Amino acid sequence: MVTGIIGAGASGMAAALAAAENEGGQVVLMERQARVGRKLQATGNGRCNLSNLHGTSGGYHGENPGFADYALGKFPPTAALEWFRSLGLLTVAEDSGRVYPYSDQANSVVDVLRFALEKPNITVKLGFEAEKVKKAASGFRIISGDETVKCDRLIVACGVAGTKLGGSMSGYQILRSFGHSCTRLRPALVQLKSSWNAVTSLKGVRANCHAVILHDGKRFSESTGELQFTQYGLSGPVIFEVSRDVCQGGGEWLCRLDFLPDMAENALISELKRRRTTNLPVSELFTGILHNRLGRVLTQTAGISAGGAVSDLSDEELRQAAHAAKALSVHLTEPMGMDSAQVTAGGILTSEFDETTMESRLVPGLYACGEVLDIDGDCGGYNLQWAWSSGRLAGQSAGRNNT
Repeated sequence: MVTGIIGAGASGMAAALAAAENEGGQVVLMERQARVGRKLQATGNGRCNLSNLHGTSGGYHGENPGFADYALGKFPPTAALEWFRSLGLLTVAEDSGRVYPYSDQANSVVDVLRFALEKPNITVKLGFEAEKVKKAASGFRIISGDETVKCDRLIVACGVAGTKLGGSMSGYQILRSFGHSCTRLRPALVQLKSSWNAVTSLKGVRANCHAVILHDGKRFSESTGELQFTQYGLSGPVIFEVSRDVCQGGGEWLCRLDFLPDMAENALISELKRRRTTNLPVSELFTGILHNRLGRVLTQTAGISAGGAVSDLSDEELRQAAHAAKALSVHLTEPMGMDSAQVTAGGILTSEFDETTMESRLVPGLYACGEVLDIDGDCGGYNLQWAWSSGRLAGQSAGRNNT
């Protein structure tokens, strides 16, 4: 029994290792890049948020997010951490439930998986672009240039997000060629572009804040966490958490930022009033409270002239400055593209697959897992947990010898 797997990302590697556990099973793992786990290596800002201890209690999206329940129940975060420990990886969990390698390096995750793939019954083919996939009389044929791989069962485990790191449309195209349907694809866990002219001057500034996305004045989503300003707009975990489907469709999109979510606005006004006893220039009004560059931009946004002294500011000017720090509204224009996205929202219809095996209901012997399916998770390790769970289930099912 030969199991072929297209895509050596998180779900593909998990599928390969699971399929190889079946007695007598042979596995061929095909990857278009020059090395395995390239996208995985870049996750979590290079730290690799590989799971979340709350990863089975909601946090997933799609036309039918419940499709993920069976796989997550069979291989929950606790099982994933035990599995990684068996591969030699030590992990640490934050209070939020986010799990990282103890080394704090994504390389550690990729390395233990790469070494685990070095088994006699696993063949890894790098630089192998699946140009054509055909159903044979028995099994499948995957063609790349002059080379053809034959397998009894096939797992498609490749998504489009992060095209700079190897994401492509090939997985969706392969499954569509076998009659499967796909929802509209759009970027998720992605930076958001802004038309606010102060964004460029704040490039690289980080701040903890509460972010609320407003669509035509109505609350769309919200989260609290770290924000990072970029050349084009807003990034960081707090933005990734609220970015799903933002700026999709018309209307006005705003991001309202509270840079002091643990301090009431009146308390901040009182603090700023105390500063009138100092010799601080207006540009230093928020010194010791916020990042210096951010503080200067907020005073300018409040309409306060930078040439004066804090001691000369009126109560109204201090109120305006405090309001800018507590409710800064930033216009949003569009999300960054798939090349910057960590995850794809949308995908192949899950109704066309058996959630207990990950096998196609249309084509016997064809399986899918991970990002290519219409399941995506919240920021914080949910998507990688789905990759491990769905990949393990697909690999176990496809590699099982039922004859």
